[in-house]
Amino acid sequence: MTCFDACWPRRFVLGIPIAYACALLTGGCAGSGSASAPPNGNGQQSSSAAPSASPGAGPSATPAPSPSASATSSPQLAYVQLPSGFHIQLVSSKVPGARFMAFAPNGDLLVSETAGGQVVALRVNPGTDVTPSVVISGLELPHGLGFFGNELFIGTWTGITVLPNYPAGTARTLFAGLPRNGDHNRRALAVASDGSLYISSGSDCNVCSESDSRLATVMHVNADGSNATIYASGLRNASGLAFDQLGQLWTTVNQRDDLTPDHTNLPVDELDALQPGADYGWPTCYPDLNGQRQPNPEFAGASCAGFSAATLGLQAHSAPLQLAFYGGSAFPPHYRGAAFIAFHGSWDRQPKTGYKVVAVIMSGGRPVSVEDFATGWLAADEQTVRGRPAGIAVAPDGSLYVSDDENGYIYRIVY
Repeated sequence: MTCFDACWPRRFVLGIPIAYACALLTGGCAGSGSASAPPNGNGQQSSSAAPSASPGAGPSATPAPSPSASATSSPQLAYVQLPSGFHIQLVSSKVPGARFMAFAPNGDLLVSETAGGQVVALRVNPGTDVTPSVVISGLELPHGLGFFGNELFIGTWTGITVLPNYPAGTARTLFAGLPRNGDHNRRALAVASDGSLYISSGSDCNVCSESDSRLATVMHVNADGSNATIYASGLRNASGLAFDQLGQLWTTVNQRDDLTPDHTNLPVDELDALQPGADYGWPTCYPDLNGQRQPNPEFAGASCAGFSAATLGLQAHSAPLQLAFYGGSAFPPHYRGAAFIAFHGSWDRQPKTGYKVVAVIMSGGRPVSVEDFATGWLAADEQTVRGRPAGIAVAPDGSLYVSDDENGYIYRIVY
């Protein structure tokens, strides 16, 4: 029996799962333009000139390790708690500020070092502390990553850079139509099955009316970088983007801060199944414990009737970042199709929350429960932080990779 089963008898409100409510009410159980319909996604996460970018050599292709290779947990990670049968290993301690990740067709693990302006590649070798190779440098805030064939796409501060024929191509700017906003400027990226691209454009404030309509949106761009349009709006900070196995585009949303009178548990962060042309309410409205929109105090008396509800609410201030849908077969069947999400953790909530990886269990393309999967980066005192998960990627062998930008670590979770 899960925490959700034990302490929350109603699983749906208006047809929307509310598994997050158990954690909110009990403090947690186990470890605390125009828009068009999206084409089916591959689920991989998979103009003015940008600053000059320098491609690196990248590692050569070698077979990916099997899930059973070195299937014991690294001793120095004994504080990380996992479900029975799972193990966590340290892949690399040499990726400073490691953020979002994606696997290349040749098995390389690509990781964005956003603060350093570069993307690096790792060839995983179980039992060794892997030294990454620089793939491309000199970028402005590189973050979201995705592949379409051998083309590597990188979400940057102002748009999208592409490196054709990875790892040997020459990088170029594909799209440079996003403003240089000072806040929420780490772009998430998702690549659809037709090669078109979705990129997030966060707000430039906590709560305000933006003067630039491109902010607080997810935008859609053709495969050649043309025809950039607003796909969905009212998204304060759509911090992660990924397609599920059914071709539905999902986003994680970091909601506002400093909401009175209940900043501790409101507003919930969000996991949303994005719909073309939908408005998710920011800055006018926030999601309540049931995912329904309520007027922000700054817009008291405003109507929220026309805004889309949150598909699934997540513990307030957890800061959900990258997400990946599990399409592998190495994990138990319970996790097939689940959305794994990196909770980066709160910065202004007491007690602290987040600092973990959760699994959103799916059925028929809809979330039915939220479960702690990897915890322990936030100690039992709810103050001591040992790391901050930021990125998530499913490897070709079915293992799960987690990046930690606090320590500059890459972890691998196997069963």
